Amino acid sequence: MATSDASGIAELVGRLLVPLCAASGALVLAGFFFPTLVGDAVTGPAWLTIALVFFSSGLCYIALLPYSEDNAEPAAADVLLRVRRTDIRQAVRGFLTQHEPAILAFPVLVFAAFFGLQIAFPARTTSAVDAAAATVLRDAGPLFLAAVFLSVCYCLVLLLGPWGDIKLGGPDTEPSYTYPTYFTLVFTAGIAAGLVFWGPTEALFHYDQPPPYVGTAPQSPGAVTGALTYTLFHWGLSAWSAYAVIGVPIAYFAFTRDAPLRVSTVLAPVLGVDGLDSVWATLVDILAVFATIGGIATSVALVSEQFLAGINYQWDVAAGDIGPVLFVGGLTLIFVVSSVTGIHRGIRRIAGLNVVLFGLFALLIVAVGPRSFIISRGTQAIGVYVLEFVPLSLHTGGEWVAEWTVWNWSWWFSWAPFAGLFVAALSRGRRVRTVVFTTVVATSAATMVWFLLLGGTSLFVQRTGQADILAVIAQRGGSEAVAGFPLFASLPLGQLLMFLFLALIVVFITTSADTSTLVVSVLATRRGFAPSVTHIAFWGVFQGAVAVSVLLLGGAETLQALAVLTGGPFAVISLVAAGGLTVTWYRDERGHTSVVRRVLDRLPHVQTHHDVDPPDEK
Repeated sequence: MATSDASGIAELVGRLLVPLCAASGALVLAGFFFPTLVGDAVTGPAWLTIALVFFSSGLCYIALLPYSEDNAEPAAADVLLRVRRTDIRQAVRGFLTQHEPAILAFPVLVFAAFFGLQIAFPARTTSAVDAAAATVLRDAGPLFLAAVFLSVCYCLVLLLGPWGDIKLGGPDTEPSYTYPTYFTLVFTAGIAAGLVFWGPTEALFHYDQPPPYVGTAPQSPGAVTGALTYTLFHWGLSAWSAYAVIGVPIAYFAFTRDAPLRVSTVLAPVLGVDGLDSVWATLVDILAVFATIGGIATSVALVSEQFLAGINYQWDVAAGDIGPVLFVGGLTLIFVVSSVTGIHRGIRRIAGLNVVLFGLFALLIVAVGPRSFIISRGTQAIGVYVLEFVPLSLHTGGEWVAEWTVWNWSWWFSWAPFAGLFVAALSRGRRVRTVVFTTVVATSAATMVWFLLLGGTSLFVQRTGQADILAVIAQRGGSEAVAGFPLFASLPLGQLLMFLFLALIVVFITTSADTSTLVVSVLATRRGFAPSVTHIAFWGVFQGAVAVSVLLLGGAETLQALAVLTGGPFAVISLVAAGGLTVTWYRDERGHTSVVRRVLDRLPHVQTHHDVDPPDEK
């Protein structure tokens, strides 16, 4: 995923961004930590503009810093995720001739039709989509529950069994990225801003309205453990396994059987590598593009509400109709620049910054939060999560399960195509066991620690009366977006926490949106070609345009429901992919050693009477 050195124009733009970032950053920091110095010099929507200039200029500068091609990993070019530089005429010609016509046309037409119907018949469109989503989530609930549970079981088999020893790309292939970089890219691409959006909120919702499985009174001591347990369940091993069961088959067939690096490669066991040009393969890639754009655009629209809620809470700024458009416009600029500069520059660097901010924020919560409460209740929740994992996974009854658990599983499966393809692209030279451990275990551990810290702190603050977060949410019409800000205001270092939280909102959504832009560009480009800058910029702007349309026309939840519907087909595809991969490995991959066998071989040999030499006969 290498890129060329920054052009002279890019370097010049990068230099201009430094003073812009410094000046706007000074104002933002003064407004947060020394508001009396600023006074009334900056008021109203100007704060939103300055904040966007600060984040946009800073992140774009990081993305545009030069990168030496000499240090690029040689395997990067093999996965066709590199950005090509062309002149304008070549760019236009390449854009028109190197796109897959169906993959270019279908998403554009579908989204145009959706927004046309949203304008002409808003109530009927919303009602129809919501009814379809409710029907799928209710009637197909057992399918999603089974698919996720089987995915977890399959990942466990890959972790401990002999096939985990398979090296993607062959025994002599070296990994393209160091392990810290590999984990960082996988984690930040797959989680998006859902981590910051739901971190302070989900446990509170389950505390206020306990899941039927928990069987306890609302806002009772028993509801605390149940709320944290279900939060871990929705964001832990089950969720991340959806990415692994898509990513591992793609990586295996791409790097060992020379299949194209596309989502449709999961069908290689069924169609054969030579059959991946079929209509069925194209249909899978089209569906993947639609799911990716719908999911990312919806997430961008939702986190814009959270960011604007923070600006309003901090500076009492009413963003109006122009605020969301400004935010999405600034965010689109960031992730387009990041995706155009490629993995080694923008995407990798912003992902690294993301993890640093993530770790710093978590450490601050540990320092100022209710540590004893988090440890005691968190330990209980983890214990219940482990002991009750199978019953939780198979619990099918009730509307609550459809609205929460099944909806979550469908959402994760709708993200699985782009996240799984990205995991596959990064995994050349890795063993299958390492891929599964990173994609499922390591990412789940980081995610669950986050939710225990923020969810536990929210519950403590709510129960002790330091802040009535649920009341604030109710005052904002039930919007989850505002939950974090009264929480941080009730803690020491609240201004610093709020500033870092706003930064995390921007950086987390950027690290998923730039990755999705690159992945969609790959899927939409004809096989055998790498996506050009024009391709990548087009799809990035298109995702931003969809998000802006959602904000202007309404229907964010409707589009989200429409994107969630794509989770059903990919839940089925994941089962087909796992089954086909298993048959392939059973037939072709023998002679590998399982973790269990290695452990047994290292145990001291216990001598039995069969091992004792018979005594000499007299």
